[in-house]
Amino acid sequence: MPNGSGRILVINPGSTSTKFAVYTKDGAEFVSTARHSAEELLQFNGRPVLDQQEYRAARISDELEKAGYDLTAFDAIAGRGGLLPPLKSGTYLVSAAMLSALRLARRGEHASNLGAVLAHSFATLAGVNAYVVDPVSVDEWQDCARISGSALLPRTAQCHALNTKAVAKRFAKEQSREYESLQLIVVHMGSGCSVSAHQNGRMIDNNTGEDGPFGVDRSGALPVRPLVRLCFSGGYTQKQVEDQVFGNGGVFSYLGTRDLIEVERRIDEGDLRAAAIFDAMVYQIAKEAGAMAVVLKGIVDAILVTGGMAHSERVVSLLTEYLDWIAPIKVFPGEDELQALAEGVFRVLRGEELPKTLSTDGGQP
Repeated sequence: MPNGSGRILVINPGSTSTKFAVYTKDGAEFVSTARHSAEELLQFNGRPVLDQQEYRAARISDELEKAGYDLTAFDAIAGRGGLLPPLKSGTYLVSAAMLSALRLARRGEHASNLGAVLAHSFATLAGVNAYVVDPVSVDEWQDCARISGSALLPRTAQCHALNTKAVAKRFAKEQSREYESLQLIVVHMGSGCSVSAHQNGRMIDNNTGEDGPFGVDRSGALPVRPLVRLCFSGGYTQKQVEDQVFGNGGVFSYLGTRDLIEVERRIDEGDLRAAAIFDAMVYQIAKEAGAMAVVLKGIVDAILVTGGMAHSERVVSLLTEYLDWIAPIKVFPGEDELQALAEGVFRVLRGEELPKTLSTDGGQP
């Protein structure tokens, strides 16, 4: 049951940090980030990511105590959703079935898997509900989007659903429209890029981590035959190849940096290679957005540009040159996942959205 304070605690675990915040209906009241050094994380090498629960929970508890909060201050706790089974979009109660799925980690180990587990541990102590909102496994695809071209390798939905959905709903509210009435392309640009088509309140297609444009450190789609030859060359282990695709790909593989500000500084100093890689990245992102315009059959109300790279005027300017003939462009810079978590839970607490559960709403759509 809610404690009646009007506050919620939201938690977003990352690979080397845990971001958390206290929100009221008026916005963030307290925001903090617990940094996790390589030395601290060394104790968890080779172990399941959920083994970090107690370590991260202690860091959160210490910061909340210093800020004057105890658990009776919260009406609900929310954590970022991890690599769960395919789910409909929405706000989910953390259930035994969800915790079991995260422990099994059949879709992979990732720091975000800790979100629901941490939220559940704090919510149990507080006597309130724990939630996750629009995890990366949100799947609202139309059936044709699942067919890859090989019966052995179906496409599987994964993307930055939390920020993507939140931005789409934020835009609809600004326009005094229902999200379900709009046809939108959302371009999320972080370390990886998720470009999605939204129709009648559903994200009917998007690129995944295995395809689409390259980003700061992810390769996106790659030439298939050279990739196969690389895998069987004997020069790389499976993990090394995966690291080249996820984490050491994209801009980093060409320029040796993940810092887009550094790349733009090099461009301003006349570095032609930096300019070529930067332009190619934006070109690929724009090309993917054009593909999503085709998915929507050319009827697009707006293109929403978001994520960390949306802070770059150079990125937005280049994208606009490619895309403004399709639809008006609105920029939502940054990827405020803490706010997106809070918005999802407040929709439930206000009765605007019914919470879902993994056991009844999960599974392949």
